[in-house]
Amino acid sequence: MTEVGSAKRRRTAGSGSTSATQRSIYPTWFYLPAGVLYLIFFAVPTFASFWFSLTRWTLFDTEFIGLDNFVQFFAEPQLSRGFLNTLIYGFVTSGAKVVLGLALAVLLTSQLVGRGYLRSVVFFPVLVSTIGVGITFKALLDPFDGVVNTMLATFGIEGPGWFTDPNQALLTIAAVDVWKGLGIATLIYIAGIVAIPQEYYEAARVDGAGAWRQFRSITLPLVQPATATVIILSLIGGLRSFDLIWATTGGGPGFTSDVIGSVIYKQYQAGFYGLSTAGNVILFLVVTAIMVPVSLLLNRKEVDR
Repeated sequence: MTEVGSAKRRRTAGSGSTSATQRSIYPTWFYLPAGVLYLIFFAVPTFASFWFSLTRWTLFDTEFIGLDNFVQFFAEPQLSRGFLNTLIYGFVTSGAKVVLGLALAVLLTSQLVGRGYLRSVVFFPVLVSTIGVGITFKALLDPFDGVVNTMLATFGIEGPGWFTDPNQALLTIAAVDVWKGLGIATLIYIAGIVAIPQEYYEAARVDGAGAWRQFRSITLPLVQPATATVIILSLIGGLRSFDLIWATTGGGPGFTSDVIGSVIYKQYQAGFYGLSTAGNVILFLVVTAIMVPVSLLLNRKEVDR
């Protein structure tokens, strides 16, 4: 009887293991469509770009030339300036969006009359085409016929060459970028602030804490996840920025507002596809080298809290 019972238990255990295996395999088929799409639209182009960066590529023919494209790309005279501009542009726009986005979110979550309308106004630039924004601001900030300089002239103020002065062209583009992208940062911060339990603020007010103390001790620490999201999104966007810069200055005057993205595009325009693909690989590595430690640092702070 003991042997029969053991055999039944083994059969039962075996059939249970088989059915468990079947149950565990079946749901994985639902991942297949997403996996195929990921493979076709992300993995294959990514690995193909790494291959083409090692070739002399003319769209119809390729010739493997090793690391020559990378050596030539690093010898580009505007690359060092473009690399520095990329870092300045990325960190300036990211920092401004964090500070201004948080300030606007605090304002727009207060008991302000018409705050729903004001939220729409702040978010509206996000919906506008980046190229359209660039062309519009290029017309508004024209040093001779632009509306802004014309208005300044009525007060006896000589307006600067917003996009034509080499010393401030990049910062002017960064300011336009902040104006356009501020709505996303504000929206993320608003979501973070309204998720904070009101009991914390009520307890703080009972203890006599003022508005600044509530912001410093409650709001600021508890919107840390929102801050991490805004920093990561805006920094990646700033480091990869190209369209707004191209629509306003085209990287000029000279190379003063060139970033890595515009340097790459100029190589595409000249027909050096392998060389420009090598630039894209370099940009990918630069963004990864900056964002991985930043992301780890922000996530570690979030876990510590």
